[in-house]
Amino acid sequence: MSTKVWLSSPHMGGEELKYVNQAFETNWIAPLGPNVNGFERDLESFLNQKTKVAALSSGTAALHLALIECNVGYGDEVICQSLTFSASANPIVYLGATPVFVDSEKDTWNMCPIALKEAVNDRIAKGKKPKAIVAVNLYGMPAKMDEILAVAAEFDIPLIEDAAESLGSTYKGRSCGTFGRFGILSFNGNKIITTSGGGALVCHSEEDKKRAVFLSTQARDEAPHYQHSEIGYNYRMSNICAGIGRGQMEVLKIRVEGRRKMHDFYTDITKNMEGVKMFSEPNEDFYSNHWLSVITVDEKLASRNHEDLRLAFLEDDIESRPIWKPMHMQPVFKDAPYYGESVAETLFKTSLCLPSGSNLTDDDRKRIEKIMMNVFSNKKNILVS
Repeated sequence: MSTKVWLSSPHMGGEELKYVNQAFETNWIAPLGPNVNGFERDLESFLNQKTKVAALSSGTAALHLALIECNVGYGDEVICQSLTFSASANPIVYLGATPVFVDSEKDTWNMCPIALKEAVNDRIAKGKKPKAIVAVNLYGMPAKMDEILAVAAEFDIPLIEDAAESLGSTYKGRSCGTFGRFGILSFNGNKIITTSGGGALVCHSEEDKKRAVFLSTQARDEAPHYQHSEIGYNYRMSNICAGIGRGQMEVLKIRVEGRRKMHDFYTDITKNMEGVKMFSEPNEDFYSNHWLSVITVDEKLASRNHEDLRLAFLEDDIESRPIWKPMHMQPVFKDAPYYGESVAETLFKTSLCLPSGSNLTDDDRKRIEKIMMNVFSNKKNILVS
């Protein structure tokens, strides 16, 4: 039997055990240790822009702390991209605030600057100036940061850049994760590099990083005894996980190259498939790590749809998934305000994430290509109105 082809599986480089073994040999099994400090330095060096990085237990934890540092609290509103994973919105609710969702634009599938400005103006008119903006780099594609930052600056609202999917991507040569007051990184098992679980908060001042570290270690005051003047969280990354991360950092650039080659592979095989389009950079300002390669399918032109392909893949034990269901369409957020048109909804109804791992083999690619060629060459009869 053929082995399963995963959507995005971990890809070890071989050096991870070196750092993990060092932790065992020196008995640094406690939550903190040299690997945490080393991993943070590695990330700061990679991102540049004089960043300060706090390694945490997840990207969700990083976003939660970023919102706290932006003084988001009960009754506040935070603008959030609708086309994203729920982890971009959930921490807003943790704090008793309300997410205000904004549609995507068609070029990058990320937050539409026009809809963003409309949302800010309307919320202010209703007496609720948003406390923060959460913009996402979807599937590794940088958002239109110049336009989004211009709106944030015009209204003096801090931007939080959710770069959980875009480590290694750049916008106009600058690393994703460094544009907002805070940046969010994720090292979940399916990401471009992994620490098993884990994430990081990207800051631009030592003060902001120290505040994040303080809150992430149960907000313990300076005292010989355990004293707490604020509510804290158990959000710090462990020394063992950070050791995995240090090994992964040694191959990060190679992993980005591997993901981009998968995107090139799909671009090549879909170029003559009528009605099938790759999600790609709109111009040279955008450099995506292509964490996930995604297609849209125009059923009227292709005579097939993205679900036909997903089911065909499934029969051959190949994993693929529909893109994120927009947050404003989710039952849990049905009462949240929404601004924009139907770009995100249309993308959700027509798009599919394809197997994108940097560890896929030539045999895996042959199986994928065979299925895709079969689906889009064997057209079914449909009534086109």
